[in-house]
Amino acid sequence: MLATVSGSLALLVGLAVMLLPLLASELSRPRDAAWGAVVLLLGLTLVTSSDRLTGSPMLAVLCAALLIGRLGNEVLQGRWRMLSPEEQQRLFSLERWQTSLSELFSSSAKAADVLGSTSSSLIAAFKGSKRNANTGKRWVRSESSSNNTEAAAEEPVASETVVVSSFEEIDQLIESSSPQAG
Repeated sequence: MLATVSGSLALLVGLAVMLLPLLASELSRPRDAAWGAVVLLLGLTLVTSSDRLTGSPMLAVLCAALLIGRLGNEVLQGRWRMLSPEEQQRLFSLERWQTSLSELFSSSAKAADVLGSTSSSLIAAFKGSKRNANTGKRWVRSESSSNNTEAAAEEPVASETVVVSSFEEIDQLIESSSPQAG
């Protein structure tokens, strides 16, 4: 039970640290995303392995979580002290948080759109192997490739590009180019 609760708390803290650059850029630093990912991994491990963490391993995890929490508190207090009084006041304003949340939701919507279009194009590409008969393929046949190679060698024949859309048209072209036996 304790592992599940502390794991859920670690997941929330890790998500908050990951979203810190989007919500409160004044308090964030460049490597916060990596540390947020580590805390998320810790929370995921605690939640999924809660049945195995009993006794002294759970006590060690609990002490580590308390140490991480205390260190995080010290870091947050140091960052808070580095802010100017105007920045500290601005962090408490409702307008600033509304702007930050609207930017977060708009960027999340854009990311969802990009993921949706990417997934739809991937699905279309996988289903693209089943094409219909009218694919727009161009069949190119040279006039010099007919059965009469000696005549073709004596006089040059201009190459002609023929666009067909079905196998029947291909058969008609083959029949019209082959010499008729009398």
